[in-house]
Amino acid sequence: MDTLILHGTIVTGDARRRIIADGGLAIQGERIVAVGKADEVRRQFPQLPAMDAQGKAVLPGFVNIHTHTVLTGLRGLVEDSDLAVVYTYMTPITFVMSADERSALAALGCLEAIRSGTTTLVDPLRHVATYAQAMADSGLRLFLSESCADALTLQIRHGSYEYSRAWGEEFLERAIALVETWHMRDGGRVQCHIAAHAPDNCSPWMLERLLELAQKYGLRRTVHLAQSQQEVVQVRKLHGGTPVEYLRDHRFLGPDLIAAHCLFCTPEDVTILAESGVHLAHCPASNSRRGWAGGAPMPLMLDSGVNVALGTDNMSEDMFEAMRIGIILNRGKRGNGVDPMPADMLDWATRNGARALGLEQDLGSLEPGQKADLVIVNLRRPHLVPTINLASNLVHYGQASDMETVMVDGKLVMKDGKVLTMSEEDVLRHAQEATLSAWRRLHQQYPDIPLPAGFPGAS
Repeated sequence: MDTLILHGTIVTGDARRRIIADGGLAIQGERIVAVGKADEVRRQFPQLPAMDAQGKAVLPGFVNIHTHTVLTGLRGLVEDSDLAVVYTYMTPITFVMSADERSALAALGCLEAIRSGTTTLVDPLRHVATYAQAMADSGLRLFLSESCADALTLQIRHGSYEYSRAWGEEFLERAIALVETWHMRDGGRVQCHIAAHAPDNCSPWMLERLLELAQKYGLRRTVHLAQSQQEVVQVRKLHGGTPVEYLRDHRFLGPDLIAAHCLFCTPEDVTILAESGVHLAHCPASNSRRGWAGGAPMPLMLDSGVNVALGTDNMSEDMFEAMRIGIILNRGKRGNGVDPMPADMLDWATRNGARALGLEQDLGSLEPGQKADLVIVNLRRPHLVPTINLASNLVHYGQASDMETVMVDGKLVMKDGKVLTMSEEDVLRHAQEATLSAWRRLHQQYPDIPLPAGFPGAS
């Protein structure tokens, strides 16, 4: 759309971290063409219709660098379990879900993402092609991938690691089909990555095949890395090193790789990651819920020059929450109370994510030439007043409910608090129904997997 946004506070997110009071920006088509003081922008483009943003902040849309929207179906059910939830719940339920159930829960995740100011989601999981349409219909910018493995992942909860090329080939076939169907859809708004699930369930053969696919299609890659002690033990048992060393030895590290979590990395691992140019998908809210707040060596990661971007991971799509928990968690790790600063967290949630995607020229800041992926936040809220240091207010006290307008590719997906691309009532109803039916089927198909406490019919 062609429009002006005038008289707001423009948080540019550029390299100088400029904040422009009584600012404005001009949008033509899918790109920003001018940013500056409101009167100057109006004089440049007098013919364009204008949106009034007085009393509001205009920010780059959040880039959620690692999430699994379908796993909203586990919300409130596994956070307090003392079981190994990845292989006990998360993996099995994604296999037993129907396509309609996955679509319903992915739509819920996209709805929450929009309402909390996210414009880009990086979402690797399983059977992604069965719900990609539901995500694309949301209007969000998407980077989707089939999270591949050749370990029989449904057996891992029993303590067994068995590798099967036939099983791995099924993943690879789904990955290829996803890429060939969905990469660069909707004018490039929907793209694909190549994903290895994790080092403990990907053999050298699988890693090599994924590298071949990434090269063939010219795609970036993502992986869960050092996400559990179980992974560390399994990789050392099979390959004699850490997960990071294993990936290095099989040429899987590089500046085109986004590595999620890295909770159990050694100092030597961090050096390898930094030298390889790997990007870290830091998920502080999700990790903290599961008691892993003491994991990732974040000060060393940052001091070593690793690019850190924020993700929500699972059960939530709220990037305000990720920033707020992230600043508390990482200040605690530093021990000095003021590092990182709020402006750092905003970078992690925007421009650093764009950098991890190789798209700094398009995303992550509000500058001429950038894609018009932006959000408008209502600052006239009790918890955001007084407004003196805007970055501090937004990171420490901002809430998803402050979000009013969301634009992706120059198109409105939410305006004045109303989501335009989805029926919220339908999404909420379908997601509730999908959760109940998927959990019941999981327990019926795998009776050894207990229903979570509080689930209807759980003993």
